[in-house]
Amino acid sequence: MEMFLQSLISGLLVGGLYAIIGLGMSLIMGVLKIINLAHGQLMMVAMYVSWSAWNYLGIDPYLSVVLSVPFTFYLAKFLSKYLLNPLIEKDSILPENQVLMTVGIGMVLVELARFLFTSDYRSVQTSYTGQAWDLGGVSISIPLLIAFIVSLLLTAGLFYLLMKTDLGRSIRATAQDRLAASLMGVSAEKITVLTYGIGSALIAAAGTFFLPIFYLYPDVGPEFTAKAFVITILGGLGSTVGAITGGIVLALAETFGATYLSSGYRDAYGLIIFLLVLVFLPGGLKSLTKV
Repeated sequence: MEMFLQSLISGLLVGGLYAIIGLGMSLIMGVLKIINLAHGQLMMVAMYVSWSAWNYLGIDPYLSVVLSVPFTFYLAKFLSKYLLNPLIEKDSILPENQVLMTVGIGMVLVELARFLFTSDYRSVQTSYTGQAWDLGGVSISIPLLIAFIVSLLLTAGLFYLLMKTDLGRSIRATAQDRLAASLMGVSAEKITVLTYGIGSALIAAAGTFFLPIFYLYPDVGPEFTAKAFVITILGGLGSTVGAITGGIVLALAETFGATYLSSGYRDAYGLIIFLLVLVFLPGGLKSLTKV
């Protein structure tokens, strides 16, 4: 029973961060109508910003979020404005070309990271890295707990932004009908650029809070791009609630699979769930509840 509870709690804590990754992807896909295959690579950039702040400036990795998030936000806005938007605005260019552009962006970011930092594995060691609370035989990782709390705050902040602000209404309008939103006075181009920045800022925050518990290397980006895509499909395309559900389901599948089957196939368990959803629930888990 203790092993089950330990796996459940660990899965839920990791699922909170996975949810932020999925929310960023879902937000971008909803407005830009493309699969952002540079999503995890932007997360990797944020992780290197936080690692550099810790290694060279002595800034706590969690406090470095004030550096990594703005840096990634403005980098993503630049990429969206000058590389993605020109393709989106041209009706003659197929959406596949926009997806290929994100692939190219991701490859460039990975190789730049490899050039600047080499392919060595790096990690962050803090006073709380290995600390945990023992509650009745169940260990709760302090770094994961902090990250989970922050993920809840970010999720609440995103819902408030989308539902209660004029900017949020403009984002939702652009996602529903880009042309109609433009006719109503919404600058679809600015909203697209801003949305790509916000979605990337979310995954940058997740990357920063993953840093004390994950190894960092240039190719960690594609790994999380795959996770973000799986989370989005699990939850249902364009569903923010579904992205949260998908993140938790993926984390629980990985955690329970690693505990009861084999830790060597941790990433495979989520992919198995992903394939089952594609076959039996093409609309994602949200089709079960019509969310």
